[in-house]
Amino acid sequence: MPRISSDATSPPADAGSTADRPAPWRDPSRPAAERAADLLARMTLEEKVAQLGSIWLDQPGDSQVAPMQGDGGAAQAPFADLIKDGLGQLTRVFGTRPVPPAEAARTLAALQEQIVAASRFAIPAIAHEECLTGFAACTATIFPAPPAWGATFDPALAEQMAAAIGTSMAGVGIHQGLAPVLDVTRDPRWGRTEETIGEDPYLVGSVGAAYVRGLQSAGVMATLKHFAGYSASRAGRNMAPVAIGPREFADVILVPFEMALRLGGARSVMPSYTDIDGVPVSGDRAMLTGLLREELGFDGLVVSDYYAIAFLHAQHAVASTPAQAAGLALEAGLDVELPSVACYGAALVTAVRAGQVPAGLVDRAAARVLRAKCELGLLDPGWSPSAAAGSAVIDLDPPEHRGLARRLAEESVVLLANRDAVLPLRPDASIAVIGPLAKDPLAFFGGYSLPRHLGGRHAESVDGPPAATFLDALRAELPGAEISHASGCAVRGTERSGFAHAAAHAAEADVVVAVVGDQAGLFGQGTSGEGCDVTDLRLPGVQDDLLRVLISTGKPVVAVLVTGRPYAIGHHADRLAAAVQAFFPGEEGGGAIAGVLSGRITPSGRLPVELPAAPGGQPSSYLRSRLAGKHPGSSVDPAPLFAFGHGLSYTSFEYDDLALAPAQIPTDGTAEISCTVRNTGDRAGTEVVQLYLSDPVAQVVRPLRWLAGFARVPLDPGQARRVTFQLHADRTAFSGRSGARIVEPGEIGVAIGGASDQLKLQGSVLLTGPERLAGADRVLDTPVRIK
Repeated sequence: MPRISSDATSPPADAGSTADRPAPWRDPSRPAAERAADLLARMTLEEKVAQLGSIWLDQPGDSQVAPMQGDGGAAQAPFADLIKDGLGQLTRVFGTRPVPPAEAARTLAALQEQIVAASRFAIPAIAHEECLTGFAACTATIFPAPPAWGATFDPALAEQMAAAIGTSMAGVGIHQGLAPVLDVTRDPRWGRTEETIGEDPYLVGSVGAAYVRGLQSAGVMATLKHFAGYSASRAGRNMAPVAIGPREFADVILVPFEMALRLGGARSVMPSYTDIDGVPVSGDRAMLTGLLREELGFDGLVVSDYYAIAFLHAQHAVASTPAQAAGLALEAGLDVELPSVACYGAALVTAVRAGQVPAGLVDRAAARVLRAKCELGLLDPGWSPSAAAGSAVIDLDPPEHRGLARRLAEESVVLLANRDAVLPLRPDASIAVIGPLAKDPLAFFGGYSLPRHLGGRHAESVDGPPAATFLDALRAELPGAEISHASGCAVRGTERSGFAHAAAHAAEADVVVAVVGDQAGLFGQGTSGEGCDVTDLRLPGVQDDLLRVLISTGKPVVAVLVTGRPYAIGHHADRLAAAVQAFFPGEEGGGAIAGVLSGRITPSGRLPVELPAAPGGQPSSYLRSRLAGKHPGSSVDPAPLFAFGHGLSYTSFEYDDLALAPAQIPTDGTAEISCTVRNTGDRAGTEVVQLYLSDPVAQVVRPLRWLAGFARVPLDPGQARRVTFQLHADRTAFSGRSGARIVEPGEIGVAIGGASDQLKLQGSVLLTGPERLAGADRVLDTPVRIK
């Protein structure tokens, strides 16, 4: 990982250096593990334990930004007392309050100077921040939410976004970002669905690994969240117990983490809050050491989710004291307690001295922390807090970052339906824009954007960065159109008094654009976001009734869904003129949606999660087996309204000339699967070519199909291109009856098309030879060539 370094003072004399020879731990030419071991051997128990802790200096006390925030521990001592033996991490200096970036940079630099001065070895802290939809700092670029990344099917663009985020963070002295979220969507009633990339593990892993590569290319350590199983919490309730079989865990939940570790090189992991079959992940040695480190080969840093170690005592009740909780977490393999110390502090020191917690566990965790600091350049001679600390103004929303946010937003908008080609809108049309999100400047921001994260208690955080509302963006997009507006109702609540006014606007217009969906928030303060779970997938509040009223006017209605999760609009589907889905598309979202409606942008987004037809029947997933779909033994049909991978365009595409070479391969072989895709319409467009596999007969029940590869293919009118997937037999692997992951000989179905239910080309490959184990070193991706 690139180091963050600049000029600084030399280490103190008692740090193990001599005039002509630096101490081994200060020598950047030595391996990080060797340097960490040398430094560790010089430290007291108190100094080692201090490296495992963190400080949230400006901890918010007037509202929640973390679950059960008040249960995390006692009030903090003065800062000088907290850092007298050193410090592992500083928590969210930029992201706790809406502080101007230059002021926050100066504050961070000053804190680091105090930490270095107080430490016998002049060891800085790792500074971490949230960065899911961009650097969570005042005025920083707000990128689209993760489901929008998934909707682009464009890992390369996600990598560019993450590199931009990392550049901003590194430039002001941040070393670790708490992203990406690699939880596979399992139950969209879960409020944190807006943080997930999608419901297919290969899509999640491909985009997630790209994010990791981008962030770490800037010298910022990525943190994989939430290892593992968090999104499968019972009934979609945040932090609820997880009851999941070992095959679903291995073949669905675990895959994105494997990809981000091996293909992305992630250096940090954050465990899940939940328990799996009664064992909390944060205290599970089998999970954090046996699986993560011994099987998957991870050698980086494991940091707790906020207060998760304290929860072992206070919530899970598997520890009787904070010290016992610390012992459980350390034994499991959890290295650092975030966001502040409740367990990894004085009580832990006492427990170690009393022989209740082995000292070797502290040494192991502290060595990992010190190694991470070596890798980040924090222990190199010449390190200083931040070159930006002296800047009067810091621009965290430069034009190139807004440009990336715009591209992501534009690629992510999904055209769901377009009856009678009502879209694109006529430039001279009379348009009634209705809905509670049409004029909301925060409509496009997810819960981990700073305005949504803090806006409820810090109104000033709402001011930046600039973002056009949908109404303003549409007026700018169609200056010749006559555009009126009425809210109709709020996102939440039961008030219907605005329906009549909205209907009157609709009746006078040529077409109605209804902008409905979610309000992101935290812990019940929104309709989507952490702690904002739902019992079904109806649109929040009375927005569903508003759609019904607008449709009843007889005017064509275009539904624009701006949401953090998929919602069921099946009962309106046959009466809507068109429908568009946008998953919290960020600060450039208004222009992206308006550009699609105007026709300036040819839509190319594809659904990363299916949209249900009915609001109940969850959890459900496109990765369903035969009996998970419609069958005579059940009165419930779980078929979605719009399938995974679905998305329309303003042009048309044809597929032909499927070729499989060879059509028979050994269980460790590779086949090339090719097709030709052609733009048969009259405008340029991008098709997302999707490769799916199926296993007609297997030793365990398998999904009917699963995504094995994809490619965005831009095409001019009439242009054709050849797409070739290099499919290794490992991409057919699954957990067999023994529990081991295997490649099984036999027929594998191959299908290519533009969505999981629109697979125009079908064939099969025969795997021959013996059944083969496919371990942690198996092939995880499907390379693609486009000619």
